[in-house]
Amino acid sequence: MSTASIGLETAPMQERFEHLCRIITSERFLKMQGIGNEVPFYICPYPPEEAVEMTRMQKQLVNTVEKSGVRVLAINLYDLVIDLLKQRGIFERLLAVEASSGKEEFRDTLQGVLDPQSHLVPAIGERMQAAVFDVMFLTGVGQVFPYIRSHRVLNNLQVTAAAQPTVMFFPGVYTQSLEKGASLDLFGRLHDDKYYRAFNIYHCET
Repeated sequence: MSTASIGLETAPMQERFEHLCRIITSERFLKMQGIGNEVPFYICPYPPEEAVEMTRMQKQLVNTVEKSGVRVLAINLYDLVIDLLKQRGIFERLLAVEASSGKEEFRDTLQGVLDPQSHLVPAIGERMQAAVFDVMFLTGVGQVFPYIRSHRVLNNLQVTAAAQPTVMFFPGVYTQSLEKGASLDLFGRLHDDKYYRAFNIYHCET
């Protein structure tokens, strides 16, 4: 890990884009080399205020790496949630009760019907089985908060998504230290619990 790679987290968007292209198309990344026995999960943190710009960059990133022969399975968690609710026939009913429910009550309802272990991760697994890909992108993390927490998605994906690298685009800060361990801080403010089995992709080298 170099000082330059650490500084990439706050570098101009073009520099970050070039780094991501270089890492994701590298043999070391695709063959999951140098990660020991850890799961091939990578966090790509970004300032929440860059959400629109980052969405644009994600699409450009998919196009660019696929031109290099790297196949990407891109899953937006918000879109996946809507599809799941519609498939289960409860989307319209939830919309109807949202106005009359308290925020905590409605959140609890959504957490129940979208439990990562029972519903969300199996749906991701189905999309993985139906696709041919080299790397999976997970986006829409901020859109599904607070009823889906990123660390719970990653924890439950550890078995399902162990065969290819997964990159989660995270609107916030991924902190790692020997003293405090690692944690995902959504929007740079909301502590999203401990999660240490992921690599900061900006700290990776080819």
